[in-house]
Amino acid sequence: MAKRGSAPARTAKRRGLPLLAVAWTVAILVIGGNVAWRQWGGGAPPPRKPPEPFFMVLEPEAPPAPPPAPVATDNAAPPPSGNEAVTTPPMPAMPAAKDVPELAAKPPQDRPATVPPSLAGGAAAKPPAPPQPPAAAAAAPPAAPPPEANPPGTNPSGANPQNAPDQQTAAAVVPPPVQPQAQPPQAQPPAQPPSEALWQKLASPFDANDARPRVAVVIVDLGLSSAATQTAIQNLPAAVSLGFSPYADNLPNWVNLARAAGHEVLLGLPMEPANFPTRDPGPQTLLTSLSPRENLDRLDWVLGRAQGYVGVTNYMGSRFTTSAQALRPVLTTLRDRGLMFVDARTTPRSEAARLATEVNLPRAINDRMIDEQASRIAIDAMLADIERVAKQTGNAVAMGQPYPVTFERLAAWLPTLDGKGFALAPITAMVNRQPDG
Repeated sequence: MAKRGSAPARTAKRRGLPLLAVAWTVAILVIGGNVAWRQWGGGAPPPRKPPEPFFMVLEPEAPPAPPPAPVATDNAAPPPSGNEAVTTPPMPAMPAAKDVPELAAKPPQDRPATVPPSLAGGAAAKPPAPPQPPAAAAAAPPAAPPPEANPPGTNPSGANPQNAPDQQTAAAVVPPPVQPQAQPPQAQPPAQPPSEALWQKLASPFDANDARPRVAVVIVDLGLSSAATQTAIQNLPAAVSLGFSPYADNLPNWVNLARAAGHEVLLGLPMEPANFPTRDPGPQTLLTSLSPRENLDRLDWVLGRAQGYVGVTNYMGSRFTTSAQALRPVLTTLRDRGLMFVDARTTPRSEAARLATEVNLPRAINDRMIDEQASRIAIDAMLADIERVAKQTGNAVAMGQPYPVTFERLAAWLPTLDGKGFALAPITAMVNRQPDG
């Protein structure tokens, strides 16, 4: 026997230490593995039983001792796809319900609609639960059918006598539809009068019951001369209507001043004369050589120059007013805008008045241009002729230009109309009162 501290004893001690460390390591691994198995694996593995036919169809047979699964985390890997190494074995054909007692005992809506967790790629795979006896499956409440499916025991084509108790129960749960109550008849609101056109809203007051012959006077081409325009606005009676050129500077201000003085306002609409282009009404002239769309664009430009006018009158236009094809779209647009049209009658062949009546456009017709010859004698003769037309037909329209001699003769003639039995009227009071022939 070697003595303590001797060389052989020290050698034996050094050889025994590794063996002791190995023994402790093996013991620790055995104990730790047992603890880990009981904690993660749920204890001893359950005894193997014959797999249920349904699960035999959907998943492979579980191994006798599955290894412990790692704890699931938020970053767990997704289930393996079909392109990876681990694949799901091909699923055999689904057995008929009559061959599987559990499926035959359950209604169709109670069958599992999802794949078991072992095939769904869950983090912790657990062995399948033992099959329930048919009595337990029958005791479990059936899942609610989808909204579009018919409840068990009902027939969509009609009532089923065998399921009468179920129908009575459903009738007791679902309340009958509420029948709408008959509403007492309500009094209809009175019919609203048709809305007035724009020319009617802007018309100056005039007594429509006045039986005297009516005389309307229109001064055109205003706005180009400030002095002449101010004279017409300030010195002529309010019943005299004023027509402004669309090319006038500061046109909206002139229109506002005229309306403030009580005058009705017209806009001059340039139209192609017979001797065009020797006489040119301006860059926005309506021409028979243009398309209807181009002429309507020019009309829109003229109508957009100001507001507050009751209608338009043609400036020149001895050729354009004879073309029904070119004139009709223009008159229709004026009607749709709620305006009136005054035919200056620059040619006896004008179709404007006839077409205006045809398209239901309010219109008036000029009877005499009083200052074609700008002299006192010529103007006085024309004014006398206006009186004659008014006596014969009950209506007469006179047009003049802003000449000083025109203002002079009108200032002497207009005050005499009332004593002669005539009514000085605004142009809107002459709408549709003259024959268009």
